[in-house]
Amino acid sequence: MSETPGDSTAFHDLSAFLATPRVTALALSPDGDRLVAAVQSLNGEGNRYVSGLWEIDPAGGREPRRLTRSHKGESAPAFAADGTLYFLSGREDSDPGAAKDTAEGSAVWALPASGEAALIARHPGGIAGFTLARDTGALAYTAGLLPGAADAEAHGKLRKDRAEAKVTAILYESGLTRFWNRDLGPDEAHTFVRTGDDGAAVDAGGQGFVSEADTALSPDGTRVAHTRFEHGRVPDDNRTVVVVADATTGERLHVVDRAGYAYGAPLFTADGTGLICARQLRETYEEPYSWTLVRIDLASGAESELMPDFPNWPAGAVVSPRPDEATLWFTADELGHCPVFRRDPDGTVTRLTVSGAYTSLCVAPDGRTLYALRSAVDAPPTPVRLDAAEPDQEPAELKAPGGVGRLPGTLTEVHTAGDDGFPLRAWLVLPEGASAERPAPLVLVPHGGPHSSWNAWTWRWNPWPFAARGYAVLLPDPAMSSGYGPRMHERGWGQWGGTPYRDLMAMTDTAEARPDIDATRTGLAGASYGGYMANRIATLTDRFKAIVSHAGLWDLPSHQAVTDASAYHRRIFGDPLTRPERHEENSPSFAADRIRTPMLVVHGAKDYRVPVGQGMALFQELQRREVPAKFLYFPDEGHWILTPAHARLWYSALLNFLDHHVLGQEWRRPELL
Repeated sequence: MSETPGDSTAFHDLSAFLATPRVTALALSPDGDRLVAAVQSLNGEGNRYVSGLWEIDPAGGREPRRLTRSHKGESAPAFAADGTLYFLSGREDSDPGAAKDTAEGSAVWALPASGEAALIARHPGGIAGFTLARDTGALAYTAGLLPGAADAEAHGKLRKDRAEAKVTAILYESGLTRFWNRDLGPDEAHTFVRTGDDGAAVDAGGQGFVSEADTALSPDGTRVAHTRFEHGRVPDDNRTVVVVADATTGERLHVVDRAGYAYGAPLFTADGTGLICARQLRETYEEPYSWTLVRIDLASGAESELMPDFPNWPAGAVVSPRPDEATLWFTADELGHCPVFRRDPDGTVTRLTVSGAYTSLCVAPDGRTLYALRSAVDAPPTPVRLDAAEPDQEPAELKAPGGVGRLPGTLTEVHTAGDDGFPLRAWLVLPEGASAERPAPLVLVPHGGPHSSWNAWTWRWNPWPFAARGYAVLLPDPAMSSGYGPRMHERGWGQWGGTPYRDLMAMTDTAEARPDIDATRTGLAGASYGGYMANRIATLTDRFKAIVSHAGLWDLPSHQAVTDASAYHRRIFGDPLTRPERHEENSPSFAADRIRTPMLVVHGAKDYRVPVGQGMALFQELQRREVPAKFLYFPDEGHWILTPAHARLWYSALLNFLDHHVLGQEWRRPELL
């Protein structure tokens, strides 16, 4: 979008903002000559986002070129060893013009350098994800099997029988029943592998009902690794392991499992002799969880920690495609950014970028160049090119769809210290025209998590529509935020409403002391853990003119009983019947009588992480105590408000509520509500 003068930006028109194309993933061809991006755009009806594939010039010269187009869309691009582009799509026909919806879900398709896309693998109910071997034509994918089904054919028949009988019931015998915004089962995700040209797929084992389609193939395609959610004897014993199996027989060869830890994100080393995994130290009542990367020797089973002294949590690891090189690249939150890091074979770790947040790393075949998606609080995800070894560099931006044009303000930082002396920082979005003569009203927005950081672009809680309305937006990283070392997590462990609350107030004090901020007009809005903090803050202070609580935890004891993360909360807060202390100290519901601030409560009915009863209970309490309140309810949404029309209403309702209570304007009910 080109720059426009005055106040006409994409953020002043919510429909224009939400219609902005979104780059979501990158894939690089084996020869390094082709870079493909998945890009989400609004469909013709404007009621959902559809992903298509675009070719990006790795050199940055040519304009992007669209490769695919269908009603259902195409996603998850990946290149095979011969340079063929694979992707997921729900299309039925190889002719894009004739593509139709299918009830069978997504299938794997292949698009050669010239010619039409061809169907490669389909499974009743759809394929959730896939991966390809670096050096061969082996394909592994994740798809479900119903209880009693030995293969895809039997699974398809059982699906048909259930549909014809109109049976939707599910019988659970152990483990979780829901996850984030979906019911689990009745089918279990399995890993299937195809190594030959006959189309036959080998079942390499179940992944458990909680599946992230986390699968890897060895470079030669002879072994497959996948995560598996293991149900324990009791829910507190549930854990995630990594299984390595023979790709041609499905025989289990190795299980990466260790008491007190969870494993995920398997990745074979370039020479195929080892497996790199993300390892999580499981949280306890006394100590927070933490992440690192480990290498598993597949011959001996020996496990070694790759970065024992690295202070933050690595993610998104990729390895050099060269078998003679053991270099590793990854990302990690760090001080309000999420840089790219390089780990050399001798263990040396080097930060390669100075600003922004990076995802979707791709390594060129010679190991000298990286491609990635870079975003920041003030920049949406954009493909970039990096030197694979140069420290603290600024990447070269590549031409891609999307772009939001001019921002309605500027971005700066706020620095202060906690009451224990720990250094604190936050991003501060300032609207255009904010000055000592025209100080801007402020909105404090705590992040979710709680182990997270404001360091990347977000479409759901984007600060720039608030700036377009004239608000400054404070995006703080309080205690338990990621990217500040282990001490930051420890400071807030077990007392979610303690040190994090004081950190948020300290950063708000510092922001309000600026001459370009109007300290008399301040609001608060947060979601998930940020919604919990909104509820907690409402019971501790009346300094805010209005508070928005989206998907916020209200009553910790009852929440522990119904959330899909029950075991996690039990380990942190204890059993509310036998160890009630932390519940009583941290649950906002125990201090409902102290709330005086007008509140907008927002919740989706299909939110299983923070079930909707939490929002409903809060709304009832606010009414009983005659606190001005509204409840924005989405019967068809989950933890996140994803439908374009609902997202537009969500932004409108939040902004209008703040305008009414913070700015003193007349309440405007959003259209269609």
